[in-house]
Amino acid sequence: MQKNAVSSSEHSKVLTLDTMNPNIRTMEYAVRGAIPIRAEELTAQLKAQPDSLLFKKVTPCNIGNPQQLQQKPLTFLRQVSALIEYTDLLEPPLIETTQKLFPEDAIARAKRNLSFVNNAAGAYTQSLGIPEIRQNVAQFIEQRDGYPADPNNICLTTGASGAVERVLDMLISSPNVGIMIPIPQYPLYTATLAHLNAHAVPYYLQEEKDWQLSIPDLQRSLAEARARGIDVRAMAVINPGNPTGGCLLESNIVDIVQFCEQERLVILADEVYQTNIYTETNPFVSFKKVVSKLGSQVELFSFHSISKGMVGECGRRGGYYEAVNIDEQIMGQLLKLASVGLCPNVQGQMAVDIMVNPPQPGDASYELYRREMDDIHQSMKRRAKKLAAAFNLLPNMSCNDTQGAMYLFPRVVLPQAFVDEAKALGQEPDALYCMQMLESTGISVVPGSGFGQVPGTFHFRSTFLPPEELFDEFIAGFKSFHIALIDRYSKA
Repeated sequence: MQKNAVSSSEHSKVLTLDTMNPNIRTMEYAVRGAIPIRAEELTAQLKAQPDSLLFKKVTPCNIGNPQQLQQKPLTFLRQVSALIEYTDLLEPPLIETTQKLFPEDAIARAKRNLSFVNNAAGAYTQSLGIPEIRQNVAQFIEQRDGYPADPNNICLTTGASGAVERVLDMLISSPNVGIMIPIPQYPLYTATLAHLNAHAVPYYLQEEKDWQLSIPDLQRSLAEARARGIDVRAMAVINPGNPTGGCLLESNIVDIVQFCEQERLVILADEVYQTNIYTETNPFVSFKKVVSKLGSQVELFSFHSISKGMVGECGRRGGYYEAVNIDEQIMGQLLKLASVGLCPNVQGQMAVDIMVNPPQPGDASYELYRREMDDIHQSMKRRAKKLAAAFNLLPNMSCNDTQGAMYLFPRVVLPQAFVDEAKALGQEPDALYCMQMLESTGISVVPGSGFGQVPGTFHFRSTFLPPEELFDEFIAGFKSFHIALIDRYSKA
């Protein structure tokens, strides 16, 4: 062999499936899993060959992404964002033209927010986020709950997901740590726990009681985990619920807070859908409000985001967490962790500011902002009710009315012949059902097995975000698929 010849083993890759971090290899994230990937393939196929499938378009109901499904952005938010991005519009050569195109309060807000960053929206901010915006978040929380909020306990983040991941990273010190999570749950939690090599400790939401929590079930879940030697440190609660659409009663939240205080568990309150409420019987009540009202010393992190509500600015990646009753030394460590990422997305921070401090009565943009918010909210409420009613009219299907969030989580009784076929193919029955739905109708939803469900039951999660004028077509396509599948396999 020549001296400069290289053996074949030296050409092998250093980074392979065998050498990579095994925790990442085992991660799963259903809302962007096999079915959404197939949906993207079908979208590309329709673009290249418009008549090649049984349907003309793919309807992505797998993820709460409102503007992807034609929800109109809020005018005031986009006006302020445009001015912050292109500051020449605020300078003397162009300001007269700008004043003809933009309302005076949008111009004033852009100038004010630019002053927070020394007129440099492309520069880094403080790692915890712009101080003035954190102050506005604190005022928003105080107005919402009626109890004080400290801006020093608030951290702006690149979406609520980044905030959740950061807090979990702080909590998990060894593979023996466990975090209680709801079943069904948003896959962010199981995916992050798998990545951090920690235990997911499941507790079940009660479908028959509109997805409320059962304290006896929490006690059972915790006792079983601790009996296995798991160091259970925190409990995650998603309220309003994803994927369920349920909203917890205040009495249920009181029980949860008292349970966590008694069992020395940190509460992780995922409250990103707090303005997506469609019922008067279950109004949103924050965990911060209940903790404050009880005078509880339980440790609490609560999360909010611009991605949901009526704002729907998912791609801007803006969010925050509030830390309550957290040790001062841990707050210092959280600052250090935030500093590693330098700062949150600046446009996301600016959008958070508008979410928590929108135009007020008397402002030039107030009437339009209020009307746009109300129109989106009322449309969501109508679509949620209509889709739940459509599901409940179908054979082998039942669905709780949604109380909040952007989703329905109907239960499907699949014929045994279909279940047997799925198992023979090595697939979860609800996953096969959802894949066949996609291939037949172009409707992309997520199987319940991606969120967790009571063993022996099958569900799927669907948003109700398709445009209202297309809703009848959307429901008709799903109905035809479902009835045909149930009929075909019931006769098998």
